[in-house]
Amino acid sequence: MKKRVLILAMAAFMVTASSDYTISIVHAEEASELPVKALTPKAMDVNPYMAASDSNIHHDCYNTDSTDEVLPVDIYSEINVSYEKVNPNASPAVFFDSYGHSVVPLLGGLAIRDINADEAQTLGYFSPKQHDNGSYLIQSSYSFVDESNRIVCPTNDNRVLMLKATDEEGNVLPEFEKVLDIDIKAAAEAALGKTLDQNLLSVVFDYEGNLWFATGGFRIYPDRKQQGTFGYVSRAAIDKILNGEDVDLSDAVFVYELEPGEGAENGIAASKEGAVILTNLKCYLLQADNGVKKVWETSYKSVGAKESKEGDETTGGGLAWGGGCSPSLTKDLVMFTDNQDPVNLIAVDMKTGEQVASMPVIDELPEGTQVSVENSAIVYDDGEGTVSTIVCNWFGAGSAKLGEADNDSSIQSYENIYDVGWLRQGNKMIAPGIERVDTVKTEDGYEMKSIWCRSDLSDTSMMKLSTATGYIYGYVQDMETGMWQYIMLDFETGETAFTMDISDKPGYNNMAIGMYAGNSGNALYCPTGYLELLRLQDRFVYLPEMPYREVDLDQAMRNVLSQETFEVDGGEGTVASWLNTVTVENVHPNTTVALRMKGLSGSEDALKLYAYGTEGTLTEVPADLWHIQTESGEIPETLSEDVLYEVHVTVEDGGAFDLSDTEKEIKVSAVLGN
Repeated sequence: MKKRVLILAMAAFMVTASSDYTISIVHAEEASELPVKALTPKAMDVNPYMAASDSNIHHDCYNTDSTDEVLPVDIYSEINVSYEKVNPNASPAVFFDSYGHSVVPLLGGLAIRDINADEAQTLGYFSPKQHDNGSYLIQSSYSFVDESNRIVCPTNDNRVLMLKATDEEGNVLPEFEKVLDIDIKAAAEAALGKTLDQNLLSVVFDYEGNLWFATGGFRIYPDRKQQGTFGYVSRAAIDKILNGEDVDLSDAVFVYELEPGEGAENGIAASKEGAVILTNLKCYLLQADNGVKKVWETSYKSVGAKESKEGDETTGGGLAWGGGCSPSLTKDLVMFTDNQDPVNLIAVDMKTGEQVASMPVIDELPEGTQVSVENSAIVYDDGEGTVSTIVCNWFGAGSAKLGEADNDSSIQSYENIYDVGWLRQGNKMIAPGIERVDTVKTEDGYEMKSIWCRSDLSDTSMMKLSTATGYIYGYVQDMETGMWQYIMLDFETGETAFTMDISDKPGYNNMAIGMYAGNSGNALYCPTGYLELLRLQDRFVYLPEMPYREVDLDQAMRNVLSQETFEVDGGEGTVASWLNTVTVENVHPNTTVALRMKGLSGSEDALKLYAYGTEGTLTEVPADLWHIQTESGEIPETLSEDVLYEVHVTVEDGGAFDLSDTEKEIKVSAVLGN
């Protein structure tokens, strides 16, 4: 690994006229030789009732925590900041609608906000107190965006709301419209004919549009015999409610009664096979069949809630009583961890519920080190018979108060969930361990094998895998310097490929939740316990004729263009680069834009540059308007994947390759073909 050489530069703006803060940007002095190691896109069936975006905090209804979108790859990387002036700290949860709008918590409700602005700006919102005259709070961790860009969200008073946040053209509504409001607990109690002791925890749409729900909390003790349930609201009833019709919930809400002491401890997953729910005792596959059809249930073992012991360096513990991570899916398997000692990764056949493989994980730590896997695991299915799972130890970050008999562990507040020792002292208060395990399909079934394990990293961030780059992204604290930092791990080897320092202040912890990626291909968001939402970005574009001027990175995108789309839109040959889309303001009649690219190979003469026109088709850019060069200005004959190249393209304001209607502004969207 090459340690980053950093400089600190002051940005040329203030947060507000009344603010005492100046926004700081950390820059890389040079681009590294970090190669792109693209993987095949993740194999999964798209849920037609979920937004075509990173629509929940786990990216999708499989809870993969992996994305096919591009993320930064150390091309003159920098860290930019959006300051929070309304919430007590930066947004702990971020997900996106189909238009690319970021949906974040706001004062107990939800909002669409510009989280790239110097100061986070609210574009539209829903406030329970202001808009619903209510004292309840929306549970953002298990909210999501549906196919019509409505936000579906559970509340802490056991209801499910559906909020219309945009109009049909994608314009944000200043005040979201509540179009559905169902008291799930009341409906479930009516169906069961008994009182529920547990509160609503999580929701998800299955592939038929039924809304599944589960009661529970982040810690459910079996011996306390709390009554819980799960079930669904039928799609037919939801459609009627959305059409303004009256619905008898007794004919629309179907429930499955759990044994007292059993309850969900995390999110729900969904596939074409049905809804998958992991409780503190069992894993279930459920289908909607005019009632809850239990396709299978699979029991697993746990040693119970894990807490720090007297004399330990930690003061907190784990979050769950049973398996702590949300179930993560492939088309064929359900992946989750138990809570034994050592913890096991378990693979269950999606169709039968049979346990087909298991093995201990993060078990090569110093004696006495406890392990609890609480954040959702990364699961990547390559579509060729190998499923890679990355699990991360979280022990120590959970609040000791979760074990108190009167604690409602379904309350998703910072103060209720997290250990005060970790909040004040950082990652030295949690146990280390990150491991990649592959589950491989063979002629005789499945086998698991450890690919790599890092016992030197302590991480509470919900790590993310980008298939476009081949790296795992996290946010850790260097135990020697105390510095919080972005980190990239090589997916294949587990080696640290990149770090960038943030701060050594305890408030810069990652809130034990986040890493969030949108669809820009050039932003990795990380919340902090302070007032700063961080975003890691590559400065992959500049203006060679005006080197003094910095292009707005929030107007610069990189996306994977599939071979199919490339050909349909008019490209010839094969796709040879990411699609680069850049908007530049205050331009000259003809302006040259330089796009920095990695991963190019072959002969320079064999490459063609294609750009989109206003009709939405790709057209070859004439040779006299573009060229490839090295950073030093040399024209290469042969391209090497480990070299950073620059594609220089000249765009005429209002010309054939300018997608912007605004005068003195150009927008170019270009891709290389081979």
